Amino acid sequence: MAELHKPALLLALLAALLAISCSDATAPVRMQLTRADAGRSLTRRELLQRMALHSKARAARFYRSGSSASAQVVPGKGEYRVKLAVGTPPQPVELELNTGSDLIWTQCQPCPSCFQQELPYFHPSRSSTFSPLRCGSPACQGLQFSSCGTQNSLWGNQSCVYTYSYGDKSVTTGFLGVDKFTFAGAAAHATGHGVSRVTFGCGIFNTGIFRSDATGTGLAGFGRGPLSLPSQLKVDNFSYCFTSLTGSKPSPVLLGLPANLYRSSAHGHSAVVKTTPFIHNHANPTYYYLSLKGITVGSTRLPVPESTFALTKNGTGGALIDSGTSITTLPTHIYRLLRDTFVSQLKLRTTDGGELLCFVVPKGAKPRVPKLMFHFEGATLDLPRENYVLDYEEKGRRAICIVIGDGGELIQNMTVIGNYQQQNMHILYDLDGNKLSFVPAHCDRVNLSCIVKRPVHGVFRNK
Repeated sequence: MAELHKPALLLALLAALLAISCSDATAPVRMQLTRADAGRSLTRRELLQRMALHSKARAARFYRSGSSASAQVVPGKGEYRVKLAVGTPPQPVELELNTGSDLIWTQCQPCPSCFQQELPYFHPSRSSTFSPLRCGSPACQGLQFSSCGTQNSLWGNQSCVYTYSYGDKSVTTGFLGVDKFTFAGAAAHATGHGVSRVTFGCGIFNTGIFRSDATGTGLAGFGRGPLSLPSQLKVDNFSYCFTSLTGSKPSPVLLGLPANLYRSSAHGHSAVVKTTPFIHNHANPTYYYLSLKGITVGSTRLPVPESTFALTKNGTGGALIDSGTSITTLPTHIYRLLRDTFVSQLKLRTTDGGELLCFVVPKGAKPRVPKLMFHFEGATLDLPRENYVLDYEEKGRRAICIVIGDGGELIQNMTVIGNYQQQNMHILYDLDGNKLSFVPAHCDRVNLSCIVKRPVHGVFRNK
């Protein structure tokens, strides 16, 4: 789709996020989004090294998960988490936003094998609106691995017992239930609004890399499957806006932006919304694949045929956008071309950057870093400098690093667009139109004080 300066719909939706009215009956569902590392005493370089290692591992697990429909993308280092509440009265939970999986789950009592978390475990018996799902229910039957609970078991007779695995062999096992979910942009969940029947997992045996400082209390799947949060809310779209690496302020996640609410706001707005279609992958239908055509560094288009970025007939390769991958990773042979092009154009001495390409900056110098652009079908992602360059100083020595990772040989031709490259952009997933839109924004300036006080069913159009 061509780039549009005044689209009647998408620009209006994205631009008006800064001025959503609390009193409007068609306001979207919103949740507060925070960085898991906010407030931790990590230097910028330490954060980036952790992110680079994590992204390389996650990219390999994306590729390995293609061999099994049940293996969802590994939970991340908890880059971004959403806050909501479950039950009546509401019990607070914090879930990692994960576009690479579908199941919504949180740790529940009783919890024989759970990781520690700051918030109390969700207690189903203390919620007057909680109902366990039976093993014959459609949601249970739709899971890859499920069984029926037995009499006197932890989950109850004929309840739906699930096992949900991730690409790094992390596993959550528990029982499915339905309950009221309360969404609010602030801590006062009781003033929010709720959806009465959301299916989610009560995880009571959770093993692997799950940690409270990363995962929170569980995961919120935002993938394309029927159990994901967007699918269950029956929304046509959702959006998020990731704050910068060192940012500590929250930003919003919004689900169900009505098509007719902001049309008048589009006129006169100078920002350019870029739009590109999603590509369906029959082997991995949960993931959000894009049609990547090429990469440019400075004035040099990398000599990579478009076919190299394309999905194969068996569903391998391709390019996808992911909320939980920290930095963009490229196949090794493409990464080496990108690295060599930056070295050639910057003409600075390289230094040890661990997993990243880094350069020594001479005292008093202000090097001009070449532009970096990703060319998608119908749209070019022209990255701001802060979305691919890290400046740091250690022991009186200045350096800059290019924040793009080598995914390794295991991922073959798969490219993963990470959240570092998505900083300070409104990213809108148009599920109904099967396309992705993005526009620059100051994510921490989006108004979070508005909490809608109305039944949530008024938001959505019937499909």
